[in-house]
Amino acid sequence: MMTSNPKRPYFVRAMHEWLSDNGFTPYLMVDINTPNLLAPTEYAQDGRLVLAISYQATNNLLIDNDGISFAARFGGVSKDVWIPMQAVLGIYAKEDTEHSLFFDPSEYDNHTPPTPPNNDKPKGGHLKFV
Repeated sequence: MMTSNPKRPYFVRAMHEWLSDNGFTPYLMVDINTPNLLAPTEYAQDGRLVLAISYQATNNLLIDNDGISFAARFGGVSKDVWIPMQAVLGIYAKEDTEHSLFFDPSEYDNHTPPTPPNNDKPKGGHLKFV
């Protein structure tokens, strides 16, 4: 039997792109009880954190198969954020929650959570100007 990759990261990337292309502000709902989460949990309510993940609200936004990483300002202080993909409960438009996609929480039941990226590694591509 072949094991397939979880669908969640693909849908999150697609929904983020669609929301951005249509002038909406993408918001991410996150379960703060997920292991290896690196986020300002002091802003959470009822175990959930809502984050604006538009290109304007984030710096170096990366949505890959393991998680979502970016830097953003919280209370005027810049912080690095790492959201393991299994912590993502949903993505929706701030302006109209009719444009939303929420996920089956059991999708990652037998999945080993990734660890946060190593901050010692350089970010971005490998090209350099000569």
